This record gives sequence, C-alpha cells and structure tokens, in this order.
Amino acid sequence: MSKALQAITIAAVAACLTAAPAFAADIASAPPVYKAPAAVAEKSPWQIRLRLLGVLPEDGGKVNGVPGSDLDYSDSVVPELDITYYFTDNWAAELILGVTPHDIDGAGSLSALGKIGEAWLLPPTLTLQYHFTDFGAFKPYVGAGVNYTIFFDQKADAADSLDVHDTWGWALQVGFDYMIDAHWGFNVDVKKLFLKPDFDVTVAGAALTGTADLNPWIVGVGVTYRF
Repeated sequence: MSKALQAITIAAVAACLTAAPAFAADIASAPPVYKAPAAVAEKSPWQIRLRLLGVLPEDGGKVNGVPGSDLDYSDSVVPELDITYYFTDNWAAELILGVTPHDIDGAGSLSALGKIGEAWLLPPTLTLQYHFTDFGAFKPYVGAGVNYTIFFDQKADAADSLDVHDTWGWALQVGFDYMIDAHWGFNVDVKKLFLKPDFDVTVAGAALTGTADLNPWIVGVGVTYRF
C-alpha cells in the first residue's frame, strides 16, 4: 500500500472515531417519543330501573280502647322508578319513587264494619347498598335504609272520617341484576319496610285512635339501565 493511501485510510478511521461519541450523545439527548394512552371509557355512576311492584302489607293493627280490634289491608300492583348512584363498584345508594293505593278493612271485633276507608301511599325509600362484583353478569346486592311514607287522598267508608299519619320506618333489601350487556339488564328486588303509622278515625260520631301494622313486603321485577 502506498504511503498516500495509508495516510488517507488513517485519516478516515480517525474521523469515524471522533464522530462516534458525538453521534451517540445526540441519540442519548433526543427526547423520548410520546405515545398517547389508549382511551378508556369511564363508567357512569348513574343507573335507573323501571319495575313492576307487588306491595303486600301484613294484616294487623288495633283501634285503641276496642277489645279484639284488628285491621286488614289490600295488596297492590304498581309501576315504580328507582334511581341508583354508585360511589364505587361495590357501594351505591338507591332511591325508589312510586305511589300505591290500599283499602283498610275492619277485622276481629271490627269485621262487621267491612271497608273502613282507603288511602294512597307515597313511600320514598333510600337504601345504602353493597353490590357483589365477582359473579360476571349476575350482580347480587343487599341494602338497608330509611323510609318516609306519606298518606294522601284518604277517604272514609264505614268510618265517618279517617286520617292515617305520615311516618318514618326502616327498610331492608336484597336483589340482583342480570346484565345482558354493559347497559341493559333484568332486575329482581325484594324489600321489607317496617311501618306502623298511627291514625285518627271517627266511627258513629266517636273519635278514636289506633295503629296500623302495615310492615309491607315490596317485591319487584323490571329492567335496569346503566348509563
């Protein structure tokens, strides 16, 4: 190899060795390539249900001062809307909204009176629920809460007048949703309300008081929609 060719080769190798560290430094100092995170759909905390309810009061009660007095109440089937808000996947609050009509009949020593009167009930009930999340599409839950029942459009029949007082009560609940997809499902729900409202009644001109032991079971089936 000629001396000129050797000189050129040595110069080229020297240039490569000098440029390599600078090129590596440029690579190291280059900003990282940003990758946008995959979009994740956020689950809405709101849910509604439309149910058909069977409202089944227990028979029981008394008129104060009337020995052997008892009361019976008619059952009712009504539509109902409930609204649920999820604080987490497991914990939620539910509010039910609906109205239901019932007859009040005399029983025991009052059976000769027959139908004493009738009333409509507005029983908004708020429960705190725990939802189990380990069963796939099957989503059972339990709940407990409070109820405030308003009695309105009251009418006396065998009685001269009737006034059932609004009252507070406790509520227990168990049920499940079976979800068909992310939004739609089928619901079965059972509640027990503990309600014993006082009432005023006038019969044959005599003003009397008493207590109605309603304590209804509320059994519902319906459709669930999760937003």
